[in-house]
Amino acid sequence: MLEVKDLEVSYGSINVIKGISLKVNEGEIVAFIGANGAGKTTILRTISGLKKCDKGSILLDGVNLVNVPSHKIAYLGMSHVPEGRQVFPGLTVEENLRLGAYTIKNKQKIKENINKMYERFPRLKERRHQAAGTLSGGEQQMLAMARALMIDPKIVLMDEPSMGLSPILVHEIFEIIKEINKNGVTVLLVEQNAKAALSIANYGYVLETGRIVLEGDAKELLNNDNVKKAYLGA
Repeated sequence: MLEVKDLEVSYGSINVIKGISLKVNEGEIVAFIGANGAGKTTILRTISGLKKCDKGSILLDGVNLVNVPSHKIAYLGMSHVPEGRQVFPGLTVEENLRLGAYTIKNKQKIKENINKMYERFPRLKERRHQAAGTLSGGEQQMLAMARALMIDPKIVLMDEPSMGLSPILVHEIFEIIKEINKNGVTVLLVEQNAKAALSIANYGYVLETGRIVLEGDAKELLNNDNVKKAYLGA
């Protein structure tokens, strides 16, 4: 489904992504773990067209996304849940969802998708007329996820969905990610909470200073001594 080859990305003269390659098969949850500043967010932003790469290719179902504008990438079936939620604070919950459906022209389809999101996220339905900026952190994260799902994506990129949330909400968010995946959506997940991410993923990559230093079956990475020492507090 998604294949990245020899990706290099820079900010000015600083090379932050140094020739990485990765693959996400249809139906999988693939997790990227690593410390702050490792380049995880940059990888997602580059895949979804928000940041231009210097070299490499990004193939979604065989289509090279390099130089494709981000709004057109959405039409190809890719959504992005950004770091820090990035909801539109002055708009209501429902207005945020409608904006997420901008690739859909059929009004009835938009209405159906909004109702689907309310079924999946009941708390959003309770707050449908509330300004998004007044929601709790967990509710904003649910809204960001629901907004990304409004276009019925094939693949969703999720950037630090558990950041700043209580342990109970973290568990809830990861249960939602598993449910989204069971419903047929492929997930590329970037997370600092390595244990939670690898617990739900099929495959994992460990990123350090712009390079993949380890990859493999997610459950095997969970039991890897080096991963345990560096990311799991063992």
